[in-house]
Amino acid sequence: MFAAAGGLSLVPQPFDGPAAAAVAKHASRCRLPPRRRSLFLGRAACAARPATSGGSGVDQEEASREEASRIGDADPRQLRRSADWRAARAYKDSGVLFDGKIEAFNNGGLLIRFYSLLGFLPYPLLSPSHSCKDPSRTIQDIAKDLVGSSISVKIIEANEEEKKLIYSEKDAAWSKYSSQINVGNVFDGRVGSLEDYGAFVHLRFPDGYYHLTGLVHVTEVSWDLVQDVRDFLHEGDEVKVKIIQIDKEKSRINLSIKQLEDDPLMETLDKVIPQEGQLVSDSIDTSSSMNIEPLPGLESICKELLQEDGISDVQLGRQGLEKRVVSQDLQLWLSNVPAKDKQFTLLARAGRQVQEVYLTTTLDQDGIKKAVQRVLGRVP
Repeated sequence: MFAAAGGLSLVPQPFDGPAAAAVAKHASRCRLPPRRRSLFLGRAACAARPATSGGSGVDQEEASREEASRIGDADPRQLRRSADWRAARAYKDSGVLFDGKIEAFNNGGLLIRFYSLLGFLPYPLLSPSHSCKDPSRTIQDIAKDLVGSSISVKIIEANEEEKKLIYSEKDAAWSKYSSQINVGNVFDGRVGSLEDYGAFVHLRFPDGYYHLTGLVHVTEVSWDLVQDVRDFLHEGDEVKVKIIQIDKEKSRINLSIKQLEDDPLMETLDKVIPQEGQLVSDSIDTSSSMNIEPLPGLESICKELLQEDGISDVQLGRQGLEKRVVSQDLQLWLSNVPAKDKQFTLLARAGRQVQEVYLTTTLDQDGIKKAVQRVLGRVP
């Protein structure tokens, strides 16, 4: 994509064994002047070239002289660029970060100097810390302000033949900050791009900057049914998220918004309907429970529940009227009270009406929740 300075076609020289170690050492010395570093590598390549196998010592000496003569006649700029390509590959293989100067930008990204070479940082691989400072600014305005400054990046591609030197600031940020996050951590975040499968959210760290980005899958946006994530979130929204999974090999973070709220399918039954022998709560009126009409649609739901694997019996229990309207639509809530004799209790609610539903099942609470969600998806 971008050629080395001068744009000459270079022929790579064999470089292994002790020479490779020299390059790695060279690559780690980020603060040496570029000219000194590249010349040093050129000499290391000559000195560390493997001896020819077989033959006499005279033959090996002649081969070394011929090699030295050939290199001596080469363009010093070619030697320097070749050495810098080797250094770039060493950075890529080791994962060492590089502080490069931003020299220019175009419609696709930033142009960053790597000694005698010029590499490319695509805008999608920039850290979110830049755009989150002022979301109203365009990426070109941000890039213009970055020209002349230094940026910490990781080399992710160094191909001398194709003249491709590609950087990633996101990968560098992962190396710096991934050790500061753990599953269960809660972060303030800012919504970035929205996709059909979920929303990308930038995480704000204690220093006030947004260094890492995670994905809130569409199933982790809300306890309600989410058909389009854009109905719930918009780019730039400030949200709280919980880290639910970290994949360090793939540098991925999975986030959840809904897990910071109580699961509406989990409810302690006694909060709504008192057990026998207990005082009636102010929120429940059971005085006219005998005259309450059955909840519309509940009978169909009970029949569907019996079609689920692991559920052997469904029975209706007590009825009551709440003082407040929970929802106009029929909802099923699951009690988190431990089951007795494999019998769990659901709570059917619509308007002010509330009805107990007893399930005899071998499923655990999570299995019941999934079964209920499947049934509600089938029943109109």
